[in-house]
Amino acid sequence: MSELRLSELLLKYLVVFLIPVLTITSGTQAGLTLPYLAQTKPQTAADWVNQGLQLVQKNQLKDAIAAFETAAKLDPKLAPAHYNLGLALRETEQLQPAAEAFYRAIQADPKFALAYANLGAVLLEGNNPQQAQDFLQNAIELEPNLGLAHYNLGLVKEQMQDWEGAIAAYNTALKYSPNLPEITYHLGVVYLQQNQVEQAATAFREAIKTKPNYAEAYYNLGAILFRQGILQSALEAFRQSALANRNYANAYYAAGLVYMHLGQYQSAQTVLESAKTLYASQGNLQWQKSAEELLQRASSQDN
Repeated sequence: MSELRLSELLLKYLVVFLIPVLTITSGTQAGLTLPYLAQTKPQTAADWVNQGLQLVQKNQLKDAIAAFETAAKLDPKLAPAHYNLGLALRETEQLQPAAEAFYRAIQADPKFALAYANLGAVLLEGNNPQQAQDFLQNAIELEPNLGLAHYNLGLVKEQMQDWEGAIAAYNTALKYSPNLPEITYHLGVVYLQQNQVEQAATAFREAIKTKPNYAEAYYNLGAILFRQGILQSALEAFRQSALANRNYANAYYAAGLVYMHLGQYQSAQTVLESAKTLYASQGNLQWQKSAEELLQRASSQDN
């Protein structure tokens, strides 16, 4: 039963990073093609864009949005104003306004590949995979070496359960963005869907190598090791997952399962208590109940 519960948990949380934030948010990377200007008080649309970028760097997103909106009103044909507005709106989880801003950026500059790519990402997050795919393919046609577009296309293919298409897109993305750990993570996810366990484990290890605090990658690697019966290594993977994210209830729950298999019931109770508390605080009643049941089993075995 324990192995079944871990498998269910693995499948439930396998794609926790399905739509990571991959829009470019820093002032030096935000797609602005205009130089910074030195005026103290913004005057032109370009000034307002630069002001907005400085506010983004200070994490003052509400004020940044206002600055980008002012820039767009002053010069509706200034694509970077709409584009950076879309990025800021996306960061504040305003998906529909963000999509509209990216679309206006495309209208202002039909060859703005990053705007197509980010519009595709927002549409995917809004559960419009077919539209997302169309815009992402446009981005790739305009800029074939844009790793972001290939990665997001992989996410689309993954959501559509086109596993081979997803693998192809992720491998292409890796050519252009080799240091992006989410790509290898999602390769692992897709390999698991195809029951290619060793390839999945290798991909998760690569993701961890690039991002040592990748909680979900450690968790999924631990789940593979658990199912292979390599319990101590699985336990270490779950421990690293919890260290990377102290609020990651799944890691504590999974560690509890390993301790149960090892007959270390007191240790199991400790981590399962943490899992139960975290699930409760996160409003996850189903897995809170599962943790409570496993905790009771550990307690009865310990007596």
